[in-house]
Amino acid sequence: MTIADYKQLLGDHGKDTKLNLSSLFTNVDTSGLTNDQFYGTALSLAYSIGDAELTAAVEAEASDKVADNVVNAAKLAATLMAMNNVYYRFLHLSTDKQFSKLPAGLRMNAMANPGVEKADFELYSLAVSALNGCGLCIDSHVKTLLQHDVSAQAVQTSIKLAAVLNAAATARKLS
Repeated sequence: MTIADYKQLLGDHGKDTKLNLSSLFTNVDTSGLTNDQFYGTALSLAYSIGDAELTAAVEAEASDKVADNVVNAAKLAATLMAMNNVYYRFLHLSTDKQFSKLPAGLRMNAMANPGVEKADFELYSLAVSALNGCGLCIDSHVKTLLQHDVSAQAVQTSIKLAAVLNAAATARKLS
């Protein structure tokens, strides 16, 4: 299944989402992202969203464009952000700030060597953090990306991917 196939599964209520999917996946070269960044971000989002058909479509699109290390890093970003976004969103939203003074005690060693460039992994993590609504994580990832001279367009594209893939999975559920 490809993105084109997946779009056919969306009802009329997904018309704008279909157009957005087409725009994103046919204009990768003007997205501000490298193939590893674009498809790694898309994969990390698909894994986080959990729609099997969407995941299969994104994997098919990425299969001849990225190596296994990108796929593995995308899985790592999805997994680590599933944990971190819950924990740090709690710290951000809790009015009792005593919890932010306590050590997290969460193992995150894989972030130090995710198997791809640091900026690429940060993009994957940023997109998943936006999907999961973790403000602390979003701020942290944006700060790191800017330190690595990642463009505002690249950051925006990663967030557009999060928005459109999330909308696609929602449209599919409603079809």
